[in-house]
Amino acid sequence: MEMNHVSITIAPSVICTDLCNLEQEMRALEDAGAELLHVDFIDGCFSPCLPIGIDTIRALRRCTALPMSLHLMTEQNEFFLDLLDGILFTHIVFHWETARHADRLINKIHSLGMKAGVALTPGTPVTVLEYILEKCDVITLMLINPGYAHEKEEAQVPYAQRKIKDMKAMIDARGSSARIEIDGRIRTEQIPAFASAGADIIVSGSSGVFSAGHSYKENYRIIQGMLSSCPENVIQHYKNGGNESDST
Repeated sequence: MEMNHVSITIAPSVICTDLCNLEQEMRALEDAGAELLHVDFIDGCFSPCLPIGIDTIRALRRCTALPMSLHLMTEQNEFFLDLLDGILFTHIVFHWETARHADRLINKIHSLGMKAGVALTPGTPVTVLEYILEKCDVITLMLINPGYAHEKEEAQVPYAQRKIKDMKAMIDARGSSARIEIDGRIRTEQIPAFASAGADIIVSGSSGVFSAGHSYKENYRIIQGMLSSCPENVIQHYKNGGNESDST
């Protein structure tokens, strides 16, 4: 869902759907107004779970024409990129923490005709991107430790908004056009503050689009209402470098 007045994209996380009923789930998300799906691909090594396999991603592509982005949480990035070759994504991000040759991986993704980006775990500072930021189309900031969302005690980090602001400041200082994507237990009521801090793509899961008690369409309407309650000039002020205390 592209929020035109502030250019915020809400990307529902496929991992939160009923994977046994993919086609039905895709129809419901399409009906809700989704414009981008977020796909997590985890190898069980970098993160301790294996929720979605390559065959499931291929089946997903057959179920819907919705654009998909890919978040690689894998140790062998090039190996899995080769296995996924032929599936079109809007962008592919890999983790800085798993990449020996980050610059090369960005080049490889670009050579496949797709946008490329780097994901950072909560404890990784944005400064590691010093020499590759200009090559990145997307930067994904994890607000929980990736792969541990199934553990209820895994809380969103308290410095989430500050890190978004730091990333936004670095992007602006370098004249980069990279979009900031955020991912990790993002509650609907947090979205305006995170958008104000500089987030462009918000991955939405069990605390957002998939919140219990409402349909996907109803949850989208609630999110739209939350964004509409934050005036465009306020969001643009902070996206252009304004200051605000961290409210997370």
